[in-house]
Amino acid sequence: MRKLLALAALATSLYSAQVPRKAAEFVFQMPPDGHQQLLSAYKGKTIVLALMYTTCPHCQKTAGVLAQIQKEYAGRGVQILGAVFDPGAPRRVQEFHDKLGLNFPVGVSDTAPVLDFLQHPVNEPYFVPMLVFIDRHGMVRSQYLDDENFLARQEVNIRAEIDKLLRIR
Repeated sequence: MRKLLALAALATSLYSAQVPRKAAEFVFQMPPDGHQQLLSAYKGKTIVLALMYTTCPHCQKTAGVLAQIQKEYAGRGVQILGAVFDPGAPRRVQEFHDKLGLNFPVGVSDTAPVLDFLQHPVNEPYFVPMLVFIDRHGMVRSQYLDDENFLARQEVNIRAEIDKLLRIR
């Protein structure tokens, strides 16, 4: 088992997304009518993009943390956005949003556009939730995929990342 985990960690570390980079356009479908929402519509704001599964307990916990952070940081130009991309997400996204009492938009995407946005190879494993931090100029400054250390203290770490972005002029 240990060898398998080490192999998975090695495979995940073999790729390296370019950071910082200009955020590519990202499109997600909003419930209930499926209209398209563009990431670029939020340019000028500091963005935390959470890429999640509706069925993942870790994602649900992260979404709850992000709702609290959205409440605290909204007045400072911060926008939390969510995109769920697990099989069946289009049927569950509204329930996910309502059950967790989320105060930020959550739409639906597919796996391929998510991995493309993250610059993550499609043949490499990934784990959710994934968090992407984008400054008000539309630059991806950091992203966290399968980072247990980051997620272990996610509330503190997310705030620290946002605070760094808010200092960028």
